Amino acid sequence: MPLLKIRLFPDPILRKPAKAVTQFNKLLEKQIDDLAGAMKHQPSGIGIAAPQAGISLQLAIVDVSSRIPGATRHVLINPEILEIHTPRLSREGCMSLPEYTANLKRYDWIKIRFQDLDRRWIILTASGIEAVCIQHEIDHLQGKLFLDRVASLKTDMFPRTKP
Repeated sequence: MPLLKIRLFPDPILRKPAKAVTQFNKLLEKQIDDLAGAMKHQPSGIGIAAPQAGISLQLAIVDVSSRIPGATRHVLINPEILEIHTPRLSREGCMSLPEYTANLKRYDWIKIRFQDLDRRWIILTASGIEAVCIQHEIDHLQGKLFLDRVASLKTDMFPRTKP
């Protein structure tokens, strides 16, 4: 099965707020599996939002286990941020803007709620890179990109170095 194509800026779907998930069915399960596969094939992929694959749904996956041993994968359906604490400077990249990274402000601790595949609401607290990644993916679901949070595109945005 072919991998989902990652949408690149300035694709219009990246700027549109995604629709709430209302159908919890086999198609949603397949979309989750397809998103997870696409994320794993991206260099340093630790998160993906459905709009990045052309799917306008409030659905994202965050998996920082490659950077934090013991961390688990989170499938975020209809996520929303409830609390934020402790601003921090974050250096971020994005598979939808693969040529750049940037410095921007995020929060080091967050509390969110989201639904699981059984429609149950889950409360999650996260810190560090996991909190930053969740904020990044929720931004995608709202039609925002990390460059929207950069204070100065001239001084805080950098071409990505190739390995």
